Amino acid sequence: MRKKVVVGMSGGVDSSVAAYLLKEQGYDVIGVTMQIWQDESQEQIEENGGCCGITAVDDARRVAAQLDIPYYVMNFKNEFKENVIDYFTDEYINGRTPNPCIACNRYVKWDSLLRRSMDIGADYIATGHYARISKLPNGRYAVRNSVTAKKDQTYALYNLTQEQLSHTLMPVGEYTKDEIRAIASKIGIQVANKPDSMEICFVPDNDYAGFISRETGYVSTPGNFVDLDGNILGQHRGIIHYTVGQRKGLGLAVGHPVFVVAIRPDTNEVVIGENEDVFSSKLYADRLNFMSVESIEAPVRAKAKIRYSHEGAECTVRMADTGLLECVFDEKQRAVTPGQALVLYDGDYILGGGTII
Repeated sequence: MRKKVVVGMSGGVDSSVAAYLLKEQGYDVIGVTMQIWQDESQEQIEENGGCCGITAVDDARRVAAQLDIPYYVMNFKNEFKENVIDYFTDEYINGRTPNPCIACNRYVKWDSLLRRSMDIGADYIATGHYARISKLPNGRYAVRNSVTAKKDQTYALYNLTQEQLSHTLMPVGEYTKDEIRAIASKIGIQVANKPDSMEICFVPDNDYAGFISRETGYVSTPGNFVDLDGNILGQHRGIIHYTVGQRKGLGLAVGHPVFVVAIRPDTNEVVIGENEDVFSSKLYADRLNFMSVESIEAPVRAKAKIRYSHEGAECTVRMADTGLLECVFDEKQRAVTPGQALVLYDGDYILGGGTII
């Protein structure tokens, strides 16, 4: 009997080709678009596009018809609001820089979609991520780098559980982006040249502070810019406007470039320093998820990424306390940012990760 797989279809080229590849491999494929956008006007929804908008549904439905597979739209608005939007706004209000795509992957795309897919008799879910999943000799599942470093999306997947990984397929990880576009063109999929969505889907104008204020009613309270010794340098517009490592948009006239070194929500202060003050030799992370191993007993060597665009840095990690990981870098790293993900790699495989504190 053919295995049934639900493919999360965003209307983009990657998920469209994922559905095609799985059908070619003999799976019983069902296309699903997750409706996660909140109740807004038709104009706003269409403008917002990305992987959330109404155009995503239109494109995905068209592709599903071309591939001759069943297609459904599933409503995940409540799950998205609770696990992604509320988390996003809370983190900024508390002086941290969140990772909404990681939260969406773990709690919406996998947790909620997987549960609902299993309810309709599916064996797997699948996505168009540039990543691979392998079962290791120790019996554990791990996300592995895609064949193309240029489009690698493993960083955003570190938080998936063993149960989720065991029921997930990622066929696109075996191809480069150019190869995926070529397959789409060959089979005549209309979205073959559709551009990739870049911004956070629910903040398409990149005005995070404006979004947070509209969403929560939070009013930015101005406070002090201070230097590392506590001297007041000027007034900031409210902590939700800043992130560690930021240089532009500070509005401070000190005669040379300065950077945000830390954000202190308790005192409503934004700490300013020189370029060298933004570099750190160690960090701590909590909310841990181990992947290729069950846990770390002794210090281990790994490669660490501290943001999506980070190339990765050699480090030694150990458990500093229950649920608390210490990561010491061989060379100091720039802008270690609370709220962002620390993702650890053992070669091509994700060892595990956590949230930088």
